[in-house]
Amino acid sequence: MTGLVYKSTGSWYTVKTPLGDTYECRIKGKFRLKGIKSTNPIAVGDYVDFELETDNNQVSGVIHNIHDRTNYIVRKSVNLSKQTHVIAANIDQVFLMITINNPPTLTSFIDRFLVTSNAYSINTILLFNKMDTYTKEMLNEVKYLAHVYRKIGYECIGVSATTGKNVDKVKTLMHDKVSMFSGHSGVGKSTLVNALEPTLNLKTKAISTQHMQGQHTTTFAEMFDLSFGGKIIDTPGIKGFGVVDMGKEEVGDYFPEIFKLKQDCKFNNCLHIHEPNCAVKKALDADELAFSRYRSYVQIVEGDDEHYRTDDWE
Repeated sequence: MTGLVYKSTGSWYTVKTPLGDTYECRIKGKFRLKGIKSTNPIAVGDYVDFELETDNNQVSGVIHNIHDRTNYIVRKSVNLSKQTHVIAANIDQVFLMITINNPPTLTSFIDRFLVTSNAYSINTILLFNKMDTYTKEMLNEVKYLAHVYRKIGYECIGVSATTGKNVDKVKTLMHDKVSMFSGHSGVGKSTLVNALEPTLNLKTKAISTQHMQGQHTTTFAEMFDLSFGGKIIDTPGIKGFGVVDMGKEEVGDYFPEIFKLKQDCKFNNCLHIHEPNCAVKKALDADELAFSRYRSYVQIVEGDDEHYRTDDWE
């Protein structure tokens, strides 16, 4: 039998067949994908082949094959374990949710996420959430960030799950697609998903006022069918985001503005850090390249997965 993985809890996988039947499945023995060393060999969004078995009158499935993926989002832990984890697979688009102060989403986190999604050719849309809660100064910050990312080709939308601002616009973009929602804990993923599809009634929690950090409400990634067509993948809040298996010389290819400029550098193998006659550094000096983006680029090239954050968020 063949089915689609809707939920992964680490050892058990909820798999749905084309006929709509759902089975709890597990992996029998060792199961590893070629070229991918991760904590989870199978992720939400994977298509798998499985066989049914009966034990004490309980029917379950045993997965014996995973179909080739069109893409996937993978991250590396920024702690000492450096474990690699596939967040989801076979995604049409990702909505990266961003909040200015409750909790704060740093540009370094945004850029690392975009580099990874770009590397796997996954369209990413930036959602600036909680627009109804911001002061004038915070709204100006949203406008500036939206300008930075629109300039390099990313769609940016200001939303509010509470007031309904642009919820219908997001819903239209999701029609008949597999959409993943991601971001820090507390940015309002589950609240927005509930606004998009109220019947799901996902659990939500308030922000911890002491540290302005989100509290985890989604423990495992899970896919849901949408009444208006398509599917949504709700994911656990991500803290740090380590970039996986990317050579120094390739990092710039996933920053659209750096990729565009590199042909004008004096050296073909220019890393845009210490080399002379570098078109990227010239653009930076001329304020044609956002400093926050360049800083993120340098941190990734230098392999700084542990200290790229400028506050206590991790």
